[in-house]
Amino acid sequence: MDNILITGGAGFIGSHLSQRLLREGKRLAIVDNLDDYYPAEFKRTNLEEIKEEGNFQFFPVDIRDGEKLRDVFSTFKPEAVIHLAARPGVRMSFVQPEAYTSINVLGTTQVLEISRQIGVQRFVFASSSSVYGHSSHAPFREDANISYPLSIYAATKVAGEALAFTYSHAYNLPVVCLRLFTVYGPRQRPDLAIRKFAAMILERKEVPIFGDGSLERDYTYIDDIVNGILLALHAPGQYDVFNIGNSHPIRIDTMVKTLSEALDMPAQCKYIPTPAGEMLLTHADLSKTAQVLGYSPKVSFEEGVRRFAAWLRSRA
Repeated sequence: MDNILITGGAGFIGSHLSQRLLREGKRLAIVDNLDDYYPAEFKRTNLEEIKEEGNFQFFPVDIRDGEKLRDVFSTFKPEAVIHLAARPGVRMSFVQPEAYTSINVLGTTQVLEISRQIGVQRFVFASSSSVYGHSSHAPFREDANISYPLSIYAATKVAGEALAFTYSHAYNLPVVCLRLFTVYGPRQRPDLAIRKFAAMILERKEVPIFGDGSLERDYTYIDDIVNGILLALHAPGQYDVFNIGNSHPIRIDTMVKTLSEALDMPAQCKYIPTPAGEMLLTHADLSKTAQVLGYSPKVSFEEGVRRFAAWLRSRA
């Protein structure tokens, strides 16, 4: 598949994926409305960095605008669609539930509907480890019950997976859902923990740590995430779900310590109550992903944090 369209391609994950696809000689279209969830300037900078790898078509379109989106698909004629566009964030989803359901559910429906209309050969949906919610036992397996999401954001991702299955079953649209686990690395969104905490450490501000610091996250470096997405483009079968993670959960207090050491700056920590919707642990079972896709994460957490810190310092 040479013609690939990415929704949300100007974002953190999308920009890295776009660069990789261009390096591999793919014809690329990016759909991104430069949503103001975080400053659009970050995404414009990402687009400039993507341009350094080659030419691509950029469409500043909201995925909920079916008419404009259909025009994009008709013009570009993608063979594969990688649907990354979404309103992210667990805590903010409780503040703006309408925005999350509109973008993540209605928007996903529009992308699926137009993809099936034009005969897309492969649809990759970026889901989240958040779907595992209340009832899942670690390490999380793809066949776990995901009926009990803990946040509105997670609920929209569960809905997205359900929609993807329906379109695959009803219309023979080949679909792969990828449950991504806590992605980090250069260009990370400013609201995500590692980047936010790094800024606080460098500015000598207190770093807020939920609970007693024992919450654990399966931090996965961006290069490993991109590798997983590319492998999913060639997944066998009509519909499937895969975890893309690192499978080595890290405590939040350990994460802060590792980040502090990489930045060579002390961290001043402030422990605060854990807000609603936060999972105590995320931990990917990669057995299926390794067996079917051949996926194996390469970057350790310590190495990934060193790379991130070096990138951040290069921007100072």
